[in-house]
This record gives sequence, C-alpha cells and structure tokens, in this order.
Amino acid sequence: MTTPRTLTTVRTRLRPLRETDRDLWVRLHTDPAQYPFAPWARSDVARAEELLGAALVHWAEHGFGYGVVEDRGTGDALGVGGVIHGRDRRNLNLYYRLDVPHQGRGLGPEVARAVSADALEHGPALPLTATARPDHRASIRTAERSGFTLAGAAEEGAVLPGVPAVVVERARANDPADVPGPVVLVAPRAEVWRRPFDAETREAVLDLWCATNDSGGAVGFLPGAPRERVAEALAAHEEQMAARTAVAVLLRDPHDAVVAAAWWSAAANPLLGHRRTAYRVMSDPDRRGRNLGRLLMAAMHRVAREDGVEVAELGVRGGTGVDAFYAALGYEEVGRLPGGIRVGADDDRDDVWMARRLDGRPLLS
Repeated sequence: MTTPRTLTTVRTRLRPLRETDRDLWVRLHTDPAQYPFAPWARSDVARAEELLGAALVHWAEHGFGYGVVEDRGTGDALGVGGVIHGRDRRNLNLYYRLDVPHQGRGLGPEVARAVSADALEHGPALPLTATARPDHRASIRTAERSGFTLAGAAEEGAVLPGVPAVVVERARANDPADVPGPVVLVAPRAEVWRRPFDAETREAVLDLWCATNDSGGAVGFLPGAPRERVAEALAAHEEQMAARTAVAVLLRDPHDAVVAAAWWSAAANPLLGHRRTAYRVMSDPDRRGRNLGRLLMAAMHRVAREDGVEVAELGVRGGTGVDAFYAALGYEEVGRLPGGIRVGADDDRDDVWMARRLDGRPLLS
C-alpha cells in the first residue's frame, strides 16, 4: 500500500479516490436511505465534503485509503470502500458503502474480501477492524465473510479481544447515549515462526492440520490418517525451521485460535535463492467461505517479499478446484504431471505446479 493501486474483483474495480468523485461521495453520505440503522450518523453536505477532504489527504500522506468501487464492465460508480488508519493510528479501519441500487447483489463481500486481503499483504502491520450497528446483520455478515471475527460491543469500559482500547472508546463517540453500542469485528493477525513452535502452538497447528486433512483438504494425507503420522510430518517441518530452510506463517483470530497455516520452504541450491515453495496451505474447515485462504496467502506473500523472495511456487492436487483459487491470486500453471498423485485405487490426480512473481514482473511473457 505504499503507492496508489487499483484492486480488481470478478465484477468490480476499486480505484483511488479523486477530487472529481465529490458528487458521488456527498450523495452517499447525505442520503437518508444509506443510514437506516443509524440515522444520526448521516452527514450534511458540509460535513460530507470535510470527510472527503480528509480521505484525500489520507491518500496523499499514506498512499492508500478509501476508493471508488466501479463496475468492471461499464465503469459505472457503484459506491466507495477501502481501508484507512484509525484515529491515533492504532488500527486500520475497513469501510464499505454501496449505492442503494447496487445493494443486495453480493458486491459488498466481494469488495471487502479483496480489500481485507490487500491490507494484510501491503498495509501497515496494525489490527484491521470493522464496526457495524448491532442490528445491521448484512454489514456484520459482510465482515464475517471477509474473515473478521465478532469481538463484541463497544460499550463504555468494554475490553474486546484483539481490539485496541482507543477503537472501543471512539467507536460510539458520536452515538446517542440511549442506543446500543456498535459491534467491532477483527480480522485475523499474521504470526511468523522462524524457529520450531512452542508446545501450545504445535498442538494448535497439529489440530488444524488433522481437521483439514479429515475434511478432504489436500495437505499430504488421506482423510483419517493417524494423528501420529501427521505429527511426524509436522516435526519434519519444524526440523526445516530449525535449519532456517522453512518459515511458518499462521493466522490467529482475536481469541488466539490458529485458523490458518502454511510454510515457505527454501531450496538448498543457492541458484534458487530467489524462490520459495508454499507447503501445507490450510485453513479451519469449520470457517470455510470466510476468506481465510486468501488472507493466509496475503500474509504469506508479505512475509516472502520481506525476505526478498521474487518467485513463489506451489503444487496443487488436480481435481480439487484449488488451482482456480490460486489463479485468482495471480498464479499460473507452469507444469503438470498427469496422474502424478495417487489418491486411491483407480483415482489418480494430476500433479499441477503453479507459480507467480512477487516483484510485479510478469511470470510468462
């Protein structure tokens, strides 16, 4: 997030906010239909223009912020959304507001999922939060589908897991005293391990690995594999970590539960020092559909770039549909061995190799 960039989703494009977006911004923030759950929060024209000015200053100072959501096909403006620093710069705040005619089309989650992953990959290393009125179920569901966990209500004196105190204090600063406080949701935080895990983390990762495997995830074993065998594979990865040839990246929810994990592995050959291979990419099967895979890979890419990695690689088991997930993240197929993975009798799958560059250059010319 150091330079203005445009994010794309299947149906939308999110571009940086501009001065010429004044009419759209003012209309969205003064329209009573936009505030059915908090009518007191609606701005007048002067206040909306003041907020626009602050949003433009944020872009100028930080190179990221709120943007305009456009239809990829027509270029029509659909709303606004993005991430900015919270007050006192103790957190990042996720925000999305679509024009009324475009609500109910699933565009909010589509944009919020992309913005959240982008913030984790490129933004400041701060807690990523979102607030919503407690009765605004659609807004809460959007945040949850983007990977956020409900931390609780921002009532006076509340201590919410993973939420800086200043966020709780300011969340309802402009609310009437007689209404319930807004709820705060928190995105998972990344945790990097360059040495073997402590005992508690090891058990949490092992639990996740077994659960992923038993739910059919392609993480090295068939469903029902004994826990001891998975533990042996985990110990092998920890040996690599001890030898500094592997790095583990975990995601934890605000309650400290490990909800996703993966490893980067480096080859011993110094000629391959600019490359890393991702292994055992897994997320909590009980939270599927909540953007954890995308958030995990965003964290993985961030760690790899910080380590100077230029090319990321990974293997995919054919027939799982996972290749489409990685393709959406910029990975391209660079090799395929038909029938290279034997899942069971009469069930051979292709062994697919995918890669992408992390330095902005194209992988394939």
